[in-house]
Amino acid sequence: MKSVGVFDILGPIMVGPSSSHTAGAARLGKVARAVAGADIEDVTFYLHGSFAKTYKGHGTDRALVAGILGMEPSDLRLRDSLEIAKEKGLKIRFREADLGDVHPNTVKFVIKGKEGTYELIGSSIGGGSIEVTSVNGNSVNFTGTYPTIIISNKDVPGVVSKVTSILYDNDINIAFMKVFRNQKGRDATMVFEVDHEVTSEIIGSVKAIEGINKVIKINPIKEGE
Repeated sequence: MKSVGVFDILGPIMVGPSSSHTAGAARLGKVARAVAGADIEDVTFYLHGSFAKTYKGHGTDRALVAGILGMEPSDLRLRDSLEIAKEKGLKIRFREADLGDVHPNTVKFVIKGKEGTYELIGSSIGGGSIEVTSVNGNSVNFTGTYPTIIISNKDVPGVVSKVTSILYDNDINIAFMKVFRNQKGRDATMVFEVDHEVTSEIIGSVKAIEGINKVIKINPIKEGE
């Protein structure tokens, strides 16, 4: 079980009335940006529960867009993120949606960029903390606090051990690891949250493993980046 610190309870410095609706939303946007890459052209936000009911009044819309633009919750430009996105030619739209049995502060991102379409579902769970539960249709579970590797692979023996061996050989300590699959022998997803930054060379070695379909690296969410 992951520990909760004082910062997690009190929440970060932010612009807006609620850490769940502003800080968490901005951080979700930053993770979605990391998954899709910087060349984002079009974003649709599907807002669930409390997010759907109050996204304008609580500034959730501006915070989500700010995250997509790479801003922190404390960035004073957050208030003007909708206008900044328009100036950059970024198309954005908001839709109310029922995403099922999920946290009330949940959003689904559908992002179109130069290299394709990406999807991410995540929740703002309080105090500026977030939880991501789906990436490109694959079930995951991570917080963005640690350097994170998401691996889509075939569910065959030996793939997990080969990935962990590469991390071990490069002195990368695994903080948390989870494996998800929908059906035996079909597609699976591995999520590694690690203690050290993972280089492009390491990612390249992982991609070279037989049975690996795709690898996504997400850098930790830090104030000021």
